[in-house]
Amino acid sequence: MWRFDKSILSQFDFLSIILIIPLVMMSHWLIGEAVPALAQKQVAYVGVAFVTFLIIFVLPIRRMSWIIPFIYWANIALLLAVEFFGHSRLGAQRWIDIPFINATMQPSEFVKPALILMLAYLINKSPPPLHGYRLKEFLKLSLYIFIPFILIAKEPDLGTAMVLLLIGFAILFYVGIYWKILAAIAAIVLLFTPIAYKFLLHDYQKERITSFLSEKPSYHVQQSIIAIGSGGWSGKDKEDATQTQMKFLPIATSDFIFAFVVERTGFLGALGLITIYALLILHLLSLSIFNKDYFIKVVTAAISFMIFIYMGVNISMTIGYAPVVGVPLPMFSYGGSSFLNFIVLFAIMQNLITFRYKDMYDKSGKKSFV
Repeated sequence: MWRFDKSILSQFDFLSIILIIPLVMMSHWLIGEAVPALAQKQVAYVGVAFVTFLIIFVLPIRRMSWIIPFIYWANIALLLAVEFFGHSRLGAQRWIDIPFINATMQPSEFVKPALILMLAYLINKSPPPLHGYRLKEFLKLSLYIFIPFILIAKEPDLGTAMVLLLIGFAILFYVGIYWKILAAIAAIVLLFTPIAYKFLLHDYQKERITSFLSEKPSYHVQQSIIAIGSGGWSGKDKEDATQTQMKFLPIATSDFIFAFVVERTGFLGALGLITIYALLILHLLSLSIFNKDYFIKVVTAAISFMIFIYMGVNISMTIGYAPVVGVPLPMFSYGGSSFLNFIVLFAIMQNLITFRYKDMYDKSGKKSFV
């Protein structure tokens, strides 16, 4: 009879969970102040994510690794389905209908964990040599990054596509690429950027960049900066947080929630929030750096890169240091898809770490539940 072996949990990474909990609690508090109905929905999202975490955590992921390519290509198929069967909102074709339940899904959100798993699978199967991957292996791995990038950018959703591209190549550079390839990529980026701006970007995307580079920020960013500046050292009471309460601050529960944080909790609250993210990123990198298992190394590094990119872009956007794009504050902004993505990745990471030595338990005559 199969039973749960408590000794397995000695490998469980509790610190990452401890660091995530205050993010979820603070997010619920702020969203509840701004729009109570959304806070109730967010609780439902957290509940679904928790159940999903438990399900993924008990799966025999290493034994089921053969299914990872199917997951990746299934997500590519969904992106192609958006191209042919998707419907548009605000000029972007990013959603497809889910039959029978009158709901929609955005496949580009599910590609991120699928790509990270695919890269982990391929790198674990064929680790980099001493001086890093050479051109043939690099191009092969790059292909898996460029396919979803092109399909998502075509929707158009350049923000999500660029995040995917950055995460994918950050993973490759992290595990090791031959230095001549790095030099060639830097040269290509410098030469290709002006061409991409002139011929590949849509007018609204160019307008966002122009607005960012202009001396006067957009209305959204102006209101965000006012909210941040008014927070002071320790923030304002709920009744005095006029930027949020009087609806001057746009999208206060999602894209511009960092400005809401600073208005309510001030510099100290913002510092505390950034410190939690920094500790989480550094902790994940430490798990990756000191691990020779490429499955664990890639997944933990990818999550840390993903959190850093999302946090950096979102906060920079709210203070006028980056163009306004729809990148949420990780595990903090309102929304189910982004939160679920991160929890799925953390569940995969916890599974890989916790059950890494499960064969040791099996040899001693004990039985685990996977």
